[in-house]
Amino acid sequence: MKITKYIHACLLVETDDRVALFDPGSMSYSAFPLNSLNQLDDILITHIHQDHIHMPFIKDLVAKFPNVRITSTPQVVELLKGEGIKAQTNPPEGVEFFEAPHESVEPLFPAPEEIGIHYLDKLTNPGDSHSFKESKDILALPITAPWGSSIRALNLALELKPKFVIPIHDWHWNEEARHQMYDGYAAVLAKANIELFKMETGQAIEVN
Repeated sequence: MKITKYIHACLLVETDDRVALFDPGSMSYSAFPLNSLNQLDDILITHIHQDHIHMPFIKDLVAKFPNVRITSTPQVVELLKGEGIKAQTNPPEGVEFFEAPHESVEPLFPAPEEIGIHYLDKLTNPGDSHSFKESKDILALPITAPWGSSIRALNLALELKPKFVIPIHDWHWNEEARHQMYDGYAAVLAKANIELFKMETGQAIEVN
């Protein structure tokens, strides 16, 4: 499995016969190399917030890949329907939903509907949640947000014990802070035999 991160929470996941894109949000739009992408089978969106779904991004993806399958929450499906874009709430083959409620963002705004996603029984993406109880070998872990604690994120990884952690949801840090926190996370997780990938935008990692 080849995984490439494009700023914040957008992950491109490639296997020999399938390509999926998670959470194509506004922060990731300008960094994504759409022109060089030759295959896209699935777009998987955890929830409706703009840092996880950016309509111009979606429209560009659908224009290039008109048969792409989009799966998300009823809120997102309804939003896309209003733009004339077809989407579904039922998980396709190889995708399993799990309970991962969006953390509270009151009193700023109400929490949206959200799905946690297990992909191909290898990768877990909980969206904007630290309130979930299971992970596959690879955990895409949201590590900083107005709604969440970076320490809670680290402890959650230690509790769930994936083999690998991919840090996501880190746009809020500047580069110096991000690298410093990656180093700290990696050192702690290594003691528990968990490998953290210090993801840079556009740099792919391979996980067997």
